[in-house]
Amino acid sequence: MPRSRLALFALLALLLAGPVAAASKRVPAESKPEASGVWYEIFVRSWVDTNGDGIGDLNGVTARLDYLQSLGVSGIWLMPINPSPSYHGYDVTDYRGINPEYGTLADFDRLLAEAHKRGIKIIMDLVINHSSSEHPWFKAARDPASKYHDWYQWSNPHTDLDAVSATGSPAWHALGKQHYLGIFVAEMPDLNFDNPAVRKEMIEIGRFWLKRGVDGFRLDAAQHVYYDFESQRHDPAILAKNLAWWGEFRHGIDTVDPHAYVVGEVTRDTEAELAPWFKPLSGVFNFPLATQLIESARSGQAGALPALLDDTTRAYHAVTGKYGVDVPFLSNHDQERVMSQLHDNPGAMRIAAAMLLTLPGEPFIYYGEELGMRGQKPDPDLREPMRWYRDPQGTNETRWKAFSAGDGADITVQAQQADPHSLLARYRELIGWRRHISALRDGALTTRDLGNPQLVAWELRDAHGAVLVVHNLSGSAQTVRLAAHDLQRYASVEAHTAEATALAQGVLHLPAYGSAVLQPTAATAK
Repeated sequence: MPRSRLALFALLALLLAGPVAAASKRVPAESKPEASGVWYEIFVRSWVDTNGDGIGDLNGVTARLDYLQSLGVSGIWLMPINPSPSYHGYDVTDYRGINPEYGTLADFDRLLAEAHKRGIKIIMDLVINHSSSEHPWFKAARDPASKYHDWYQWSNPHTDLDAVSATGSPAWHALGKQHYLGIFVAEMPDLNFDNPAVRKEMIEIGRFWLKRGVDGFRLDAAQHVYYDFESQRHDPAILAKNLAWWGEFRHGIDTVDPHAYVVGEVTRDTEAELAPWFKPLSGVFNFPLATQLIESARSGQAGALPALLDDTTRAYHAVTGKYGVDVPFLSNHDQERVMSQLHDNPGAMRIAAAMLLTLPGEPFIYYGEELGMRGQKPDPDLREPMRWYRDPQGTNETRWKAFSAGDGADITVQAQQADPHSLLARYRELIGWRRHISALRDGALTTRDLGNPQLVAWELRDAHGAVLVVHNLSGSAQTVRLAAHDLQRYASVEAHTAEATALAQGVLHLPAYGSAVLQPTAATAK
């Protein structure tokens, strides 16, 4: 390789592992900061390719841990890494193995060790509602005499073979003279959790990975273990069976790691429907909030967001007795990317990120979101290669599929890494706030009405005191007199995203798409 190219790659390597870019205002760092509580979702296939086959691998995740550390995240969610016949991995053929395209168990052990050295936790996708139709269990189950036959769900003479599944697809699939249940697709037959052997095996699988050093699990299709048919959507008996199973699972893995973080995919429409899941699980993804955060950023209006936040806080606290348990996010591998949903509006993208990262709980970021990557359905186009270099053929770029979104060279780590005004720098700044301001992570939230629909604000209070978070959702500057809303005790700006932010004589001025965290005076801090 010519020396000039070697020098370029050496420089880029330093940039990728370099310090956080300068922000508009830093939070004081007199003491060692806490973990941010922010998680980062990675599709390994699209991350980094270290062996030249065009497919991302586990060694690639290890190679970019310094990037994730500089971003400030506390943990990584790895989408499925088990062997699977599909590109996405959500149909597993070996629950104790590693997809050979991604590497080996030794590679995974090294990733865990290197992540933990950096204070980064790792949770892995656990896909146990269904297996692959290529799994040895299911192949054996085709024989009614096999012990594995009852590991799956089969029709009987009274079965409605035309029933619609809980996902809106055909529920039953023909296999010779038999029909089996597969609520997603035929290639994903549902396991039978009424069989004690299945439940025992799934708990043992969880224990296996925890003993290996995994810090927890993202539970795929958590509600669908017993919620199989469209007609069961609001059946309390089905909910009770689901919660009982996950309680059994939690109890089983607690013998290995009682602190394991277990977060469920439960696609429900209201906080009241999500709240019961906090009994067996550490948390569940807040899909209603994700929808509303995007809508508020897109419209420039607070809309239903304040009421949703207050209702969520009350509902979750009633179940857990705790604050800071929510799992907010903006998008994931099943949804259109944030920038696409926001019609390529960079200001709206920044305010969406600011709202997400000033909410208590454990926020999740989808890889590339911090760059403004775009992506629209179909699903493969939501999971495209991470953009590292201006040149899409740069070293270690994954090439398992072509880019579809039309993102230019500016939507890359290389272009944004050293730019203090980039979206990447904004994400680092906001995550940095969380590391230094404890109330942003676990404070009790109460929204405040500032009399302006283009502003949204909430107070966060924890054992160390309170802060007021204010966001300007609009593309024009906004001003608010705090005393008019009984908020005059907030007399100083602890953090902000734009230099033009000002607080003087109780009047707060926020630039377009600006965000600020305000502190009370010492006399009123408690």
